[in-house]
Amino acid sequence: MIGIAIAGTGFGQKVHIPGFQAHPRTEVVAVYHHDINKAKAIAQSHNIPHASDSLTDIVALPEVQAVSISTPPFLHYEMAKTVLQAGKHLLLEKPTTLNAVEAKELYHLAKAKSVIATVDFEFRFVPAWQLFAELLSEDYVGKLRLIKIDWLGSSRADTSRPWNWYSDKDKGGGALGSLGSHAFDYIHWLFGPVRRLNAHLTTAIPVRVDPISGESKPVNTDDNCILTLELANGTPCQLSISAVVHAARTHWVEVYGDRGTLIVGSENQKDYIHGFRVWGSQPGKPLTEIEIPNRLIFPKNHADGRISAFIRVVDKWVQGIDRNQEIIPSLREGIYSQLLIDLSHESHQKASWVDVPNLEEFLIEEEFRSQNSEIRMG
Repeated sequence: MIGIAIAGTGFGQKVHIPGFQAHPRTEVVAVYHHDINKAKAIAQSHNIPHASDSLTDIVALPEVQAVSISTPPFLHYEMAKTVLQAGKHLLLEKPTTLNAVEAKELYHLAKAKSVIATVDFEFRFVPAWQLFAELLSEDYVGKLRLIKIDWLGSSRADTSRPWNWYSDKDKGGGALGSLGSHAFDYIHWLFGPVRRLNAHLTTAIPVRVDPISGESKPVNTDDNCILTLELANGTPCQLSISAVVHAARTHWVEVYGDRGTLIVGSENQKDYIHGFRVWGSQPGKPLTEIEIPNRLIFPKNHADGRISAFIRVVDKWVQGIDRNQEIIPSLREGIYSQLLIDLSHESHQKASWVDVPNLEEFLIEEEFRSQNSEIRMG
């Protein structure tokens, strides 16, 4: 069994703890919370042996081989660094960090420590999306002509929802980080790298009430994101993200090519994992639903679909730990997603297109520079 410590007890309690407890190879042995009383209460309610308000103490426990972090984004970098420096494996929620420079540092640290680090990009593990990826790889649509993505939700639509870290750009809040981080990863996974992008970000609800002071507080994060991407292969991609609309179709990806059309989409308002279906058509023929094969279906369907997908993420991570081999997605994919988030903010500020650097060349250049520095120091 791999001993897991949990850092982050919101999403951590809803998804990470039940997911790890359901996996046959992982055991939750410790929980971190900055409030020791809350840490102890969570540990007791989930039958977890260790609780602490010190992450340093948690990673020092010999029973802990790996740590999952699902805290707000502004805490990711320092916490992940503590975990990696202790030589423990890492599972990190998205968005990876506050910027790509921090993500890159964590990636190099994980490599230096020979530990396996992954990011919870769970759409790669959802049955309908896996079928969608297979059909694309089999050239179902032929040469790509247009990609259109709508991810429209109402999680922030209620104006009475209180101000919290999500409302603060400096803390990594906003729809672009929350949803765009996933979208940027699956665009890279399904269609390849991006050459350049243009982003326009808006705030539909500019003020929320601070639950502590009771006063109105400004919101400086985005809740609507309209992006145009040009892929490295020249394909245009339109991406619309919103956390403040009541839409019938919550998450829809349409791919048009010279040989056909493919769509993956969900109308499930309550669960952003369950409910996805796949449709396809050839020119002149009606759009028809394509059945998801049994080999891709979740073996156990948890009521909260996020747990079903998360268990598959954990399974991949465990395989990497067993083989001591970097997996996909790793922090490398986390860097790319974060880089596109950073460049989207830059594009919005400049009101112009921005070019996206080649990640592979960028990382090789950094590794070469790091190795030369070590040689000089030696």
